[in-house]
Amino acid sequence: MAYKISEECISCGACVDSCPVDAISEGDGIYVIDPETCIDCGACAGVCPVDAPQEA
Repeated sequence: MAYKISEECISCGACVDSCPVDAISEGDGIYVIDPETCIDCGACAGVCPVDAPQEA
């Protein structure tokens, strides 16, 4: 099950560099995770200062 970025996202970009499969991109106001690419590793959740990436 892929991760999803919640509305808590502050668009800091910390998660982008942590993703080993480049599944995260800048969306409309917040970052988004491509569920087809996400490997559910949790790296993004580990670096997010506001805990925006959540298990979907």
